[in-house]
Amino acid sequence: MGWFEFIAAFAVFMGIHAVPSRPGLKAALVAGLGARGYAVVFSLVSTALLAWLIVAAGRAPYVELWPQAGWMRWLVNGVMPLAVVLASYGVAAPNPFAFEGRADGFDPDHPGIAGVARQPLLWALGLWGGVHLLVNGDLAHAILFGAFAVFAFVGLRAMEARKRRNWGMAEFDRLAARTSDWPFQALIAGRWRPQTGPSLARLTLAVVIWAALLHLHSPVIGVSPLP
Repeated sequence: MGWFEFIAAFAVFMGIHAVPSRPGLKAALVAGLGARGYAVVFSLVSTALLAWLIVAAGRAPYVELWPQAGWMRWLVNGVMPLAVVLASYGVAAPNPFAFEGRADGFDPDHPGIAGVARQPLLWALGLWGGVHLLVNGDLAHAILFGAFAVFAFVGLRAMEARKRRNWGMAEFDRLAARTSDWPFQALIAGRWRPQTGPSLARLTLAVVIWAALLHLHSPVIGVSPLP
């Protein structure tokens, strides 16, 4: 299969992720599945396709571009918990800025995850892609993780620009007053102070996902993530 499977998996994955950018199609799916159902189904399908894509990249012919150093794995293991936490708190949370969030229940004075980052899932994807690009220096994985990192950060800017156009600058600024463009920006600047602690259910989910990724990486991907 080699390169053909890799290209096919990449095309299907990107095709599925064009759905959130098509308001009519997304609205129809939300109407049929419900907001929470749409988020769950989309997340499950995305996860399955991502797993296929990663496996397909591992089956592609190996062409080394740069060697791996030991410190790179330390960096990956330091960044991945943050990426998992951002994704776990972002999906289906009250957050009208992000495609994975929901508009209902959002309070601009108490923005929740949007106070940490307005685009938590895209930041998670960008961090995941960026650190994995560093540690995987062969051609197939450089294409894979480099594309994800670029997709995430270009998508982040595109989502922000679309919201500004749709809402107008005044409304965008009102809703975004206590939120963060870069992770933790509002907290550091003093524009946002969380009134309650983080959801223990979502924190537990993040820990379970992180532990699963760490322990299943070797048997599923075929490479140990540990330094």
